[in-house]
Amino acid sequence: MITEWIFLTCLICACIYLAVMVFYFKTLLKKERVTKDFMKNNLQDTEIVIRKLQIQLQRSLGNIDILTDELNKSKNDVTSLRTRNSQYRLENDKLRGRIRELEGKIEALL
Repeated sequence: MITEWIFLTCLICACIYLAVMVFYFKTLLKKERVTKDFMKNNLQDTEIVIRKLQIQLQRSLGNIDILTDELNKSKNDVTSLRTRNSQYRLENDKLRGRIRELEGKIEALL
């Protein structure tokens, strides 16, 4: 009789313990699913933001390439203008010298 009560009491305690553990693990599973869904959504949002930033970066790099090309063209234009300016100065100096010669000849004739 006492062994039946002890057995029955242990069985009831085990059932109560297992029921509590089932609810505990069920709650943990729900929390884990919520966390998993949150992380999944967060990762998807992060991937979208990263894609947008990559597109902006590619556009910026393209714009930088265009600006670099324009800068190189401008540098080449400045170099050619400096060269032409130097040539014009030399020609101008020659013409001034020629004018002085002619003025000297005119003075000599007068």
